[in-house]
Amino acid sequence: MTRLWTTFISLVVLVISLPLSADTQPDQWVEKQSFSMDTYTTHGGVTIKDVTVGWEAYGTLNEAKDNVVLITHFFSGNSHAAGKYSADDPQAGYWNAIIGPGKALDTDKYYVISVDSLVNAYPNLPNVITTGPASINPDTGKPYGLDFPVVTIRDFVNVQKALLEDLGINKLHAVVGASMGSLQAIEWAAAYPNWVERMVSVIGAGSLDAWTIMGLEQWAQAIKLDPNWNGGDYYNGEAPLDGVTMAQAMITHGAMHPEYINQAVPKQETLPQKGLESVTNELPAVEWLYGASRARAPLADANHILYLVRANQLFVAGHQETLEDGLKNISAKTLFLPSSNDLLLMPYMAEQTANKLKEMNKRVQYEEIDGPWGHLNGLFSIQQKTGLLSEFLATE
Repeated sequence: MTRLWTTFISLVVLVISLPLSADTQPDQWVEKQSFSMDTYTTHGGVTIKDVTVGWEAYGTLNEAKDNVVLITHFFSGNSHAAGKYSADDPQAGYWNAIIGPGKALDTDKYYVISVDSLVNAYPNLPNVITTGPASINPDTGKPYGLDFPVVTIRDFVNVQKALLEDLGINKLHAVVGASMGSLQAIEWAAAYPNWVERMVSVIGAGSLDAWTIMGLEQWAQAIKLDPNWNGGDYYNGEAPLDGVTMAQAMITHGAMHPEYINQAVPKQETLPQKGLESVTNELPAVEWLYGASRARAPLADANHILYLVRANQLFVAGHQETLEDGLKNISAKTLFLPSSNDLLLMPYMAEQTANKLKEMNKRVQYEEIDGPWGHLNGLFSIQQKTGLLSEFLATE
């Protein structure tokens, strides 16, 4: 393990050291900006006041405003997709390997923009700007808690759309996203086909099946079973950090493949003494996972994680009764890049969606990403698809 544990803090869920082969040096400096709406009405019909999200951009918007590539981020991520805020930053944005001058998402050609999601999982990170259950309800002067309305992937897309419209943009050269970001990318293509010319789904799916919904619910139950969660009303008391720690550990365990974990985790001696002394003592592999998660927990908000889980559980592209109905309106050229050994959003999910689009005579490409990371190949092995991404963005 050759990186500081803080490398993984900014990238995924926990502080876990990673021997990254991706480009970690920025070709640009970036500034976090904010966008606000006086009101926003959710897909479910509930109006939220004073909605604010953060955003970042790389490259230059051309005069026609038609060179925009939107990056939609993953569950535990945010809009910091590339570059650094300052020379002191230990790590560039998570997709710095493919975003920048001369790279796959060439910022000499494209204006690349990314937006913090509503109910971002980590509202306590200093560079995350989001509105969610931890935000102050202007009607009460107190945090929303569970009074905040349920939001969907469509809501994330709609807030992004409002920001783009505020910038005078009404067309996307492409929308590209990984994991939860892939759900947003295909939702963009399904909900607003006149906007989207190209869509790239990395480690994603067109809808979530029962197996995946069950797996996500385990993350939520870990939080709900923490007594400090208190039905979502903990903002004047002790935060449910044990539940958040458990949820984060489960997320990371599911997102990483045994091939990497078994190489990176400290090896366990035969019959370790501390394990024999008490069942309450943590074994080395457990210390590696949960120790990192405990350090990360205060940056998260338990309710925000629950709301993100529900948004993902509800997802069907196009938000129609069936996936087939949701995909019908897509006119964009599409590219699916699942990870071949993904144990979280398994590649069959992307393949099924790609096949349904092919049956509708849509323009579809499908390739798998290889590597030791499992789900996280979509972040740390993405550079192997540099040529494919460049070609896909450049051709009609």
